[in-house]
Amino acid sequence: METFLTILLDGLQFSSYLFIVSAGLTIIFGVMKILNVAHGSFYAWGAYTAAFFIGKFSDMGMPDALGFLVIIAAAIAVGLLLGYVIEQFLLRHMYHRDEVLIVLATFGLFLVLEDIILIAFGTDPYFAFQPMALLGSVEMGGIVRDVYGLTLIGVATLVAIGCWWLLNKTKWGTLLKAVIYDREMGISMGINVPLVYTMTFIGGAILGGLGGAYIAPTISVAPGLGTEVIVLSFAVVVVGGMGSIAGAAIGSVIIGLLRALAVHELPQVELFVVFAVMAIVLVFRPEGLFAPAKPRKI
Repeated sequence: METFLTILLDGLQFSSYLFIVSAGLTIIFGVMKILNVAHGSFYAWGAYTAAFFIGKFSDMGMPDALGFLVIIAAAIAVGLLLGYVIEQFLLRHMYHRDEVLIVLATFGLFLVLEDIILIAFGTDPYFAFQPMALLGSVEMGGIVRDVYGLTLIGVATLVAIGCWWLLNKTKWGTLLKAVIYDREMGISMGINVPLVYTMTFIGGAILGGLGGAYIAPTISVAPGLGTEVIVLSFAVVVVGGMGSIAGAAIGSVIIGLLRALAVHELPQVELFVVFAVMAIVLVFRPEGLFAPAKPRKI
């Protein structure tokens, strides 16, 4: 029973941060039809920014609780700055280009941003443990879990509810759906599509930064942080369906639980499990389990 609970909680915790990052990736693709490889850099920059300032404020004697505000501020700052600059000065000039060129451009940008991280923060790892230590731990079913890790599940739930509410209950969500289904018709109806693209990309970047910033207190923030998460995020959106928030959520849970099971029971196949699931889904459902319906244009 303790092993089962451990696998369940580890899987849900891993799924949670993976969903936050993947949600930003799938929103950008759903609206803009851009497969943004540089999304992993938003995660890495969010983690580094949060870890750096949490450490600095701790050295200055500031309360550890300030770290939670730093996490939110880091995600927003990274999303606003990197998201706006990348969309305005790179992607805006490539919307009508071949999709392969966009993937190559964002991959090149990912490599550049990874090198800039080394210049800005150095090669030494950062440890921003203060927020996690502040919340302490709790015993659940005979096992001890850190409370901070459990709050990550709550944050992912709030992100999922927020995305659903934004897309289904707000005017902005209606505009997004109009642009998703028919960009040209949206333009003819007076929708400011460039503004929708900019705001969508910034929103997706903020989610990517939030995933990195919130996970930073639980890991060693070191170079190469964004590489693994972008690969896993692609696996999630492929399994769930590109452009589907529900698909990203369910894909994250499937991959998170299977990965946790492999880590505890058969560690040597940890990554194999992830890509085996993706391969099986692609064979039977090439567009993913919950890919949104494509409109028919007559």
